[in-house]
Amino acid sequence: MQLKPYSSARDEYSKTEGIFLDANENPYGTLNRYPDPNQLEVRQELSKLKKVAVNNIFISNGSDEIIDLCFRVFCKPGVDKALSFSPSYGMYKVSAAVNDVELLEVPLDINFDIELETLTPLISDKHIKLIFICSPNNPTGNTFSKEKIEFILKKFNAIIILDEAYIDFSETESLTSMIGSYKNLLVCQTFSKAWGLAAARVGIGYADTYLISLLKKIKAPYNVSQLNQEAALFALKDLIHYKNTIERILIAKEELKYELVKLDSIRKVYPSQANFFLIESPDAIALYNALVQENIIIRQRHKLVPNCLRITVGTPEENKALINAIKNIDEKSFIYR
Repeated sequence: MQLKPYSSARDEYSKTEGIFLDANENPYGTLNRYPDPNQLEVRQELSKLKKVAVNNIFISNGSDEIIDLCFRVFCKPGVDKALSFSPSYGMYKVSAAVNDVELLEVPLDINFDIELETLTPLISDKHIKLIFICSPNNPTGNTFSKEKIEFILKKFNAIIILDEAYIDFSETESLTSMIGSYKNLLVCQTFSKAWGLAAARVGIGYADTYLISLLKKIKAPYNVSQLNQEAALFALKDLIHYKNTIERILIAKEELKYELVKLDSIRKVYPSQANFFLIESPDAIALYNALVQENIIIRQRHKLVPNCLRITVGTPEENKALINAIKNIDEKSFIYR
């Protein structure tokens, strides 16, 4: 790729001490200087934690930036294609449309798993340049086996974006260890979920150094603000809080499931390795609307999975309020009886 990235002032001089008269900044203030365009400190901390080399790490303005950059790097608009599975994360479809790339959505089976047989006819399609695999999957909560992901990595001449936004809550290990074996693998993670930094918008990509170099060529010069880099660093240096938070969420998750399965208005609670549940209701829309009236907002997923809703695990108090609200709705309604 011949494109040269914009060379910012902080690329040309990266030290933090000196008289800075090179970037047309205001000399006064506490937030007047541009941030590190390469997020080196964040990548160094992640390198120690994840046992991944610094040069194999890319920091982004949320994982959505990585998704968009991949379309821009690897796909020719109006010609190439991307592939994802359905149901899954909606931004794959949005980014494909924005970048004028056809998205092939392969249905998951009845257990929300990947059927390799459905992929076999697509292996010969040379226009498929990106494949998105969300594991744990959103909104279903299940993970896909390492064997199936490796099959896709080996069979397709495409970049495989493994979206591990919820991996911190899962019993399944991250596949960041495989980036050295597969040069077409890009593993995405985020600070938005387990790290509790959704407002900061900091995403992470782990990949071969060549893939990382391509993303760096087209990203905005200062794509992650100094405030957000500092928020990520603060979180990374408090691993006890990070681990305790995950433990609290997983305990609350089990308690929530125990209560959900007893409710009249919930027909099924799907297994989940994330911090949410996909639930099936006899009338998901009615239940959703009734909860909104109680100022309890869950996610309507009926269009993706018929009669299904997604419930994020909240605090114990929030979960209790949800359960009590559904109990009250059940008592007033005849639609579930």
